[in-house]
Amino acid sequence: MSTITTKDGTHIYYKDWGSKDARPIIFSHGWPLSADAWDAQMVFFANHGFRTIAHDRRSHGRSDQVWDNNNMDQYADDLAELIEQLDLHDIILVGHSTGGGEVTRYIGRHGTARVAKIGLIGAVPPLMLKTESNPGGLPIDVFDGIRKGTYDNRSQFFKDLTIPFYGYNRDGAVISEGIREEFWRQGMMGGLKGQLDSIRAFSESDFHQDLKAFDKPTLVLHGDDDQIVPIGASAHSTVKIVKHAVLKVYEGADHGLTQTHQDRFNADLLTFIKA
Repeated sequence: MSTITTKDGTHIYYKDWGSKDARPIIFSHGWPLSADAWDAQMVFFANHGFRTIAHDRRSHGRSDQVWDNNNMDQYADDLAELIEQLDLHDIILVGHSTGGGEVTRYIGRHGTARVAKIGLIGAVPPLMLKTESNPGGLPIDVFDGIRKGTYDNRSQFFKDLTIPFYGYNRDGAVISEGIREEFWRQGMMGGLKGQLDSIRAFSESDFHQDLKAFDKPTLVLHGDDDQIVPIGASAHSTVKIVKHAVLKVYEGADHGLTQTHQDRFNADLLTFIKA
């Protein structure tokens, strides 16, 4: 296993595929998953001449399960340490869902000196929580329900979550039990405390100021039938803040579109990177 050790002593697991001399793409995963969520993309882009890297967020996957510091600032700092310890430059940063928040906070805290392009996929910025200034967000009751389901019986909750996550509750949807089981497997690898803390991190973190720091080409890609991160308070709001961002909407697509629309997504991301 490949790991780095952060300044606070946490071991962060990562995969590093393709030629070490190639241009790097770093993939940041969503909640409650792991780097394994990006396997198909890592193979695809490594086969297209890129170096592909994905890490398990602290308290997720094979990284250390820590009691403290399961928050967005620390996630971003962990990403920065990974980038610095591997001495990466000219990076394409791609984040899905919570990973999009991690990437966004990284830009806000560490800048874009090592970054060439950014992809926010079904991402949580600028703010998921409904507030007076963010009326399009989701009420706190939604996230309290996620907390309760995860705490009471996360095994069953993760299984149930796959239905709206992949749009399997829509007419004509073809359900993959393999995808559902893989989601469950990845979720159950993580630590309960960190996963609970992460719910606050992805739902209550305000990324408006971080997005204002974006000065690199940015792809904002979202499904308009995303039942987990509604497109209105996320992608549509993000492109109003990030100058020159490219918005690509998949009509009828779900939150897990990197898998349910895998070939289309890979091709669109490759086109953006090469543009």
